[in-house]
Amino acid sequence: MTENSQAQPAANPELPTQYAPAEVEGKLYERWVERGYFEADEKSGKPPYTIVIPPPNVTGSLHLGHAFEHTIIDALTRRKRMQGYETLWQPGMDHAGIATQNVVERELAKEGKSRHDLGRTDFVERVWQWKEESGGQISGQMRRLGDGVAWSRERFTMDEGLSAAVQTIFKRLFDDGLIYRAERIINWCPRCLTAISDIEVEYQDDNGELVSIKYGDGDETLVVATTRAETMLGDTAVAVHPDDARYTHLVGRRIKLPLTDRTIPVVADEHVDPEFGTGAVKVTPAHDPNDFEIGRRHDLPNITVMDERAVITVPGPFQGLDRFEARSTIVAALRAEGRIVAEKRPYVHSVGHCSRCKTTVEPRLSLQWWVKVGPLAKAAGDAVRDGRVTIHPKEMESRYFAWIDNLNDWNISRQLWWGHRIPVWHGPNGETVAVGPNDEPPTGEGWSQDTDVLDTWFSSGLWPFSTLGWPEQTPSLEKFYPNSVLVTGYDILFFWVARMMMFGLYAMDGTPPFHTIALHGMVRDEHGKKMSKTFGNVVNPLDWMDKYGADAVRFTLARGANPGVDVPIGEDWVQGSRNFANKVWNATRFAMMNGATVEGPLPDTAQMSATDRWILSRLNETVAQVDALYEDYQFAKLSDALFHFAWDEVFDWYVELSKTTFFAGGEQAKVSGRVLGEVLDVTLRLLHPIVPFVTETLWTTLTGKESVVVADWPADSGFRDPAAEREIEHLQQVVTEVRRFRADQGLQPGQKVPGRLDLSATPLAAHETAIRQLLRLQEEGDAFQATATLPVAGATVALDLSGTIDVPAERKRLTKDRDAAEKEKQQATAKLGNEAFLAKAPDNVVDKIRGRLAKAEADIERLTAQLAALPEG
Repeated sequence: MTENSQAQPAANPELPTQYAPAEVEGKLYERWVERGYFEADEKSGKPPYTIVIPPPNVTGSLHLGHAFEHTIIDALTRRKRMQGYETLWQPGMDHAGIATQNVVERELAKEGKSRHDLGRTDFVERVWQWKEESGGQISGQMRRLGDGVAWSRERFTMDEGLSAAVQTIFKRLFDDGLIYRAERIINWCPRCLTAISDIEVEYQDDNGELVSIKYGDGDETLVVATTRAETMLGDTAVAVHPDDARYTHLVGRRIKLPLTDRTIPVVADEHVDPEFGTGAVKVTPAHDPNDFEIGRRHDLPNITVMDERAVITVPGPFQGLDRFEARSTIVAALRAEGRIVAEKRPYVHSVGHCSRCKTTVEPRLSLQWWVKVGPLAKAAGDAVRDGRVTIHPKEMESRYFAWIDNLNDWNISRQLWWGHRIPVWHGPNGETVAVGPNDEPPTGEGWSQDTDVLDTWFSSGLWPFSTLGWPEQTPSLEKFYPNSVLVTGYDILFFWVARMMMFGLYAMDGTPPFHTIALHGMVRDEHGKKMSKTFGNVVNPLDWMDKYGADAVRFTLARGANPGVDVPIGEDWVQGSRNFANKVWNATRFAMMNGATVEGPLPDTAQMSATDRWILSRLNETVAQVDALYEDYQFAKLSDALFHFAWDEVFDWYVELSKTTFFAGGEQAKVSGRVLGEVLDVTLRLLHPIVPFVTETLWTTLTGKESVVVADWPADSGFRDPAAEREIEHLQQVVTEVRRFRADQGLQPGQKVPGRLDLSATPLAAHETAIRQLLRLQEEGDAFQATATLPVAGATVALDLSGTIDVPAERKRLTKDRDAAEKEKQQATAKLGNEAFLAKAPDNVVDKIRGRLAKAEADIERLTAQLAALPEG
């Protein structure tokens, strides 16, 4: 084991009888921060280890998803810090353009005002004021959880340095021809009054209507079907497939558009599926992305029929109607003219909604700013394909490639006031000038800055390097870029990860922003259901921390963290983790009161008992196992390994086996006390990254050293003792089997019974006192009567159960249970012997019956042995 190099004052074994998280967590965290444990020094000679926090929204508060992700990151960084790395966990928050503007606008609405009453400058000032007063409460909640972030480096995506980074990369992309302005169909939110990206649209099945409408008259008649009748006011063609013989005679002709005084052409386009519906589709280039492309191919006009609030603008009887009002009104007018051929309602179909306000999204032709993602996306794909970046778990690579290899150009402009304003000035004669942070914008009559702001993901895409001072070549950037690993949810693989990959490779001369992308799943309730206010199953992690402590919440989340897999969590599991923290506390306290010490070197193995050598062998194996699992981001498995080692092997076996040694005193007690101290020292250090508070309190008390935060991470010394492991496994088998028998006979765990122990055929003679204590065996006495004899793993244990159980009643109960198992066996055997049944039954049904047969046979064997062990009578 690695020795901690700090000064070692005398240990103080005094610990309260109970662990009270609320009394220690806050004080410990502030002490850690005051001592600068979480700060990172770019001047140090230590190897760097960098992780950026996925920046939470300034409007947000800590939810279980945050707590889950932060637990994983904190465990990684705490371990690396203990391993001697210069560790930086970079904190910060995102300005969250749409979400934050919505919050402040709602506050203004309470005053009877809108942002337009204030004007742009005063509104933005109002948002900054809100941010300072109310935003960022998540920072305090992160402290509650124990996040070891470098608080002195905290950044905000709208602070001065990050604004300079945004302007710099915008100008570079613009100058390289990778940012352009064009009219395209975008996703428009009539509630937020801004464009939103494809990945900010959530699709759900809605009940709508499908109406079939007759266009034209007489021989020039076509029937089209639509779920959005209101957009027909903007139709500029009807399209058919070029090979559809039904409509060949109409291609090139013009037909009457109902409810208007316009005629529109019939065009032939291969995009049309002749097998779908009537084989004819209405074309509305200004309100549908596919129609827009048809319109470009056939040089069709674009007619916008709605304003930004989705209100009809076409002069006539429908002007001023909301789109949904217009839909029913237009269908009624068409029906009155006899042009509705068929109606289907409800018609369930997939409809896009704004991910923030849930309003139905409107496809809309709009002049917007775009990133030409082709070369950027190719570089981002190549970085994973050539191994410069590893995605973990590997099966997530296919999702990444499916997205990055098929990216459309990115709409980066938003029609908001809060955010990074696009650094472009427009001149009086159509000039367009992109301005960097050190450039003077053009002035004079007719020059004005673009009114749009950038998509929030544009600035957060720079996060791995903008937070380190880029575009300046700072010491922090040189030391801590690229990041070591990105830990984030698979749900923002496309939102955020892809953006960072594209921008990092572009801005940093082909160096990717991180070496590894470690993807985790989403937190769900204990039944595997998504947490939602609608479902009423949302949990505030602060409530659980108040009840059970931060360590219990962290340990529960870590035990569910399988890479890329969703995490179910329930309060019962947090209670179980609280019990584990209490077990660690109580067992460590007991051990320290009974001789556990870290003073002096470990004794020579020749002085140790087999029990001592066994636990040290298991300790080193656990260190090696935990290290391997950390490197593979297997938090669930490493947490389970630590749980079972600490609870089962250290506390339930080693401490119990050592009690007789401690009570006897002498040199062997000193040896075992030093071994137990070593085991506790290492176990607490292994547990610390996941449960930092309880381990800090116990470890500093045990060792007298400064803090486990800056202690050495345990190293596998290589010591293994297979013979000692076999010996203790043998002992465990004897004790476990007899305990099982006692339980089956209805004896209480602490109930003592007279017993005779014969270990002559085993290597366990030295453990007789410990075994007797573990099995609650009294000495035989003169009146001893062996009413049950158990041959177990070479040992023989005879018990005198007279007076402790009702033998006839117990025999009757066991016989009844065995008869039931025999019947189950017969039924399962009969089914498995029926060829007709096996031929028809599904594999899972057959497997289930085989499982029932195996269980029945095991029950028969167990119950028969219990009956045989009962005394006669």
